Amino acid sequence: MTRNQTYHLQPVVSGSGDQAASPPARTMTFYAPGLKRHKTAEYAQQNPAEFVSISVTGTGCALACEHCKSGVLRGMAALPRAGGSLYDLCADAKSRGARGVLISGGSDRRGRVPLLKHMPDMIRVSRDLGLLIRVHPGLPDDATCAGLGQVGIDGAMIDVIGHGDTIRDVYHLDAQPDAYDSLLARLARYGVPIVPHIVIGLHFGRMLGEWCALEMIARHRPRLLVLVVLMPLTGTPMAGVAIPPAEEIGAFFRLARRTLPHIPVMLGCARPLGPIKAEIDRMAVDAGLDGIAYPAQGTIAYARDRNIAPRFVDACCGVSW
Repeated sequence: MTRNQTYHLQPVVSGSGDQAASPPARTMTFYAPGLKRHKTAEYAQQNPAEFVSISVTGTGCALACEHCKSGVLRGMAALPRAGGSLYDLCADAKSRGARGVLISGGSDRRGRVPLLKHMPDMIRVSRDLGLLIRVHPGLPDDATCAGLGQVGIDGAMIDVIGHGDTIRDVYHLDAQPDAYDSLLARLARYGVPIVPHIVIGLHFGRMLGEWCALEMIARHRPRLLVLVVLMPLTGTPMAGVAIPPAEEIGAFFRLARRTLPHIPVMLGCARPLGPIKAEIDRMAVDAGLDGIAYPAQGTIAYARDRNIAPRFVDACCGVSW
């Protein structure tokens, strides 16, 4: 039995016998990292321990961004307050079946996740444990970028913001969009695979700098692009905001696909729940995106009915074991 056959997939009846008999027009990968449990009638996550998310700062973050207020960090494994190390935490994860880790955390006032002091542990995690490593470094300085190049990570996940107002009012950073352009170039200079993210509707539900962010990303050579949609989280100043209209989201999906025709484009973990999630997922399928994280019920059937063969990975977007 192959790995894909272990997933609890419901059979899908295609619209015609000819369509069912023809080879798939393309494939689409569905992802379910261990940050949360995922189970629908179409896709049951097999092993949440396979890919573990770690925060090196616990729930601490100096920025307290308007859309998050450190909420995302609460679901991650935290370093022990006394004793222990990042290596120890990763070794324990490995003993429980982990094949990869996301190393993240809260930022300081300059937007940097404090990864530099953990570089020796990260090198050991890669070399001795053989774990795949993704990082979320924020806006790392030159020394951190150089260190990441030595670790040999699978990718640096960067939220690229294309408008100064959003950087100031949402992320509380004193920076301009060219800081992200420079960062992408700096990471590439040190041989770090780039995994940029664009949050659609990040400016309090408005699309403001997304087009500029896409233009910046296209100037570099990302390993892949991840698109997500603002989630108005309870307990944040954005709890009651409306996300952009569905047609604007779908149009941006199509624009990203046209702009990066030879680069994988994924729909990442974050987007609102409920019927709108299923609608967003269908738009991602129709736009020709390459993958979806935590697909809504019915998305896989929708893809299969369009002659798209599903694949499944219990890890972050773009990870391939």
